[in-house]
Amino acid sequence: MASLKDMRVRIASTKATQKITKAMQMVAASKLRRAQIAAEAARPYAERMDAVIASIAGAAAGSGTGPALLSGTGKDQVHLLLVCTGERGLSGAFNSSIVRLARERALALMNQGKEVKFFCVGRKGYEQLRRTFDRQIVEHLELRSIRQLGFVNAEDIAKKVLARFDNAEFDVCTLFFSRFKTVIEQIPTAQQIIPLVVKANAVTEGAAPTYEYEPEEDEILTGLLPRNLAVQIFRALLENTASFYGAQMSSMDNATRNAGDMIRKQTLIYNRTRQAAITKELIEIISGAEAI
Repeated sequence: MASLKDMRVRIASTKATQKITKAMQMVAASKLRRAQIAAEAARPYAERMDAVIASIAGAAAGSGTGPALLSGTGKDQVHLLLVCTGERGLSGAFNSSIVRLARERALALMNQGKEVKFFCVGRKGYEQLRRTFDRQIVEHLELRSIRQLGFVNAEDIAKKVLARFDNAEFDVCTLFFSRFKTVIEQIPTAQQIIPLVVKANAVTEGAAPTYEYEPEEDEILTGLLPRNLAVQIFRALLENTASFYGAQMSSMDNATRNAGDMIRKQTLIYNRTRQAAITKELIEIISGAEAI
């Protein structure tokens, strides 16, 4: 059984840990609001961009030609999984849930005889995926040095993906990220971005007006689709940031509560042990006095 000194050290250590988790919870809470506002502000633009591309794609559907980013390469043998995760841990299941979704998709594709490649954005996702798919990771990008994400960061990632697509290194690209819903709920999401999946209801909507485009639809799509790719990646990065701070805030709150429970249990055991030691000493003193 641990001595009283060991118990005091253990209680002090748990209290120090509780202070750290409480401080991290407060920091995550302060950063969450700004990240949540940024993620929610990016959604309407990304959704409207999809609607515009869907409208133009519907008008160009009869031309028989179209950019490869929209029509694809004509096959789906090689898949690139663009996995976006966080740079740090202590956020519950935030990183592992995204990696789990990507791993399940990769295994399903491999069972179908497809070739799978990984593009990892974020340190935690790379560390988990390289244990199983080390040889299939073609690129890894970390954003630890960036204090505030900007559209230029998403453009850099989009350019790397487009360069690989132009070199015919893959046929289909799927983006993996965590969509922020609430502080306690983040939804792992897989979104195909190459070739772009156009919603049928946005194209075939009967009440939609008819537009004449200048220049031609294919020329507009050629310039618009690469930007849409960067927009979707930027939205995923913002959603990930908000999800990370939400998950970290919830995780650190649980850790603080658990530390409090441990402190109460350890203090109770310490008091009982101390009382038993005092009682034992009193018995020994009384027994010695009676013996005299």
